[in-house]
Amino acid sequence: MIMFTFWFGTIVFLGTYVLIASEKVNKTAAALLGSSLMLLFILPAGHEEPIPDGKPELQAVEKVVPSAVPELKAHEPSVPLSEKEQKYSKLDAYSRYVNFDVIFTLAGMMILVNILSGTGLFQYVAIKSAKVAKGSPIRTMVLLVVATAVLSAFLDNVTTILLVAPVTLVVTAELGVPVMPFLMAETMASNIGGTATLIGDPPNLIIGSEANLSFMDFILNMTPCVIVVMVIYCIALTVYYSPRMKVTVERRARVMEINENAAITDPVNLKRGGTIMALTIIGFLLHGWLGLMPSVVAMSGAALALVFCKVDLDQMLEKVEWSTLFFFLGLFVVVSGAEEAGLISEFGRVLKFTSTWPPLLVIILIMWVSGIAAMLMNNVSYTAAMVSIVAAFIAATPVFATDPVLTRLLWWGLALSVCFGGNGALTGAAANMVTVGIANKAGVKITYLGFMKYGIPVTLFSLVVASADILVRYFILIDR
Repeated sequence: MIMFTFWFGTIVFLGTYVLIASEKVNKTAAALLGSSLMLLFILPAGHEEPIPDGKPELQAVEKVVPSAVPELKAHEPSVPLSEKEQKYSKLDAYSRYVNFDVIFTLAGMMILVNILSGTGLFQYVAIKSAKVAKGSPIRTMVLLVVATAVLSAFLDNVTTILLVAPVTLVVTAELGVPVMPFLMAETMASNIGGTATLIGDPPNLIIGSEANLSFMDFILNMTPCVIVVMVIYCIALTVYYSPRMKVTVERRARVMEINENAAITDPVNLKRGGTIMALTIIGFLLHGWLGLMPSVVAMSGAALALVFCKVDLDQMLEKVEWSTLFFFLGLFVVVSGAEEAGLISEFGRVLKFTSTWPPLLVIILIMWVSGIAAMLMNNVSYTAAMVSIVAAFIAATPVFATDPVLTRLLWWGLALSVCFGGNGALTGAAANMVTVGIANKAGVKITYLGFMKYGIPVTLFSLVVASADILVRYFILIDR
């Protein structure tokens, strides 16, 4: 029975990821199919189970890596479960295995962004960027790239591309320059900018939830590296495209004639929604200090916006990306099934050969492997599985398990690598596929290899900068 559980769980887990990567089946359908199989054959599907006495955290570690806690367990007294813990042990299947903090954080931000997008705010920002650049194609590209990165730090990357790309099509048509470099640059910027915050990119939400990292933790530890990458990226764009893009005075004048104020279609909701968004971001900055989960902050902001902004509630809820939310839901269950089957612990043992290596070398190795894997598999799918593997590795490796600073450094390295790795290939991040779809509709063909030719150099230099960032922090933060 144990062998059946292991091999069946392995087949379902790997099969789900192959289906997602192949794009032969809709990724949400693949994730839900995998989750159903895990619940039917691997996971306890909601029935009550006796849970042994003892510390819950030790039980969790022992479940993933049985050999990780024998000494700790030997010295731990048997503590009966409290009434509250007994209650949570009887939760239904999905409540046990799905990280609803991530689900509701995403849902809340989707509602807020949908309300603001209806005001024309983001189109205004894009047009204003082009006008500030005075019609210069290079300055326009750089400003659009910076605007995209900043917006992506607080909005969903896909939504940012959907809002900025249509305006980019208009601006490039007026300037008479090719649109593909602009779209590609904005896509790279959305993935880089999203790396900066807890809510900027879904992998960060997954990592932050697993490692108990706050919004401010991400700001302090991720944003400096992102700023360095963005500065280098903008310089590279300027150097490469300056001799390749020239426009006439007449075409520049056309851009300057575009009225950015006309993009604002709902000033009332802009004021109300903008104020609520600002309060929500402040809530994210303070949620660790206040002891609030990110999902509570996001859903509170969404509720306020739905109450005070003049919107059709049903229409707003229809615009929520339910496909994305159900994709995450299914993925969490698939990974939980892999843990139950023992596959995640096997993956953790693969990393065990590095247990005697210098910690810095281990972190750099995990970063580069993760960056390349996220590029090929999709960074969200990869991260959902990798956080459990890293957690098991940390628990089983004394040098990490006993040093919280070193442990966090590993989490930051993973976050940087999977977010930056999303730029490497068309399948690396959802925003990439959205860009290709928009380009195809505009008559511009972007192939898989064509995307990689642009994305791989960006990914490689981003990973080099991230490795340097971890290297510097390792020698500064870790006292040896």
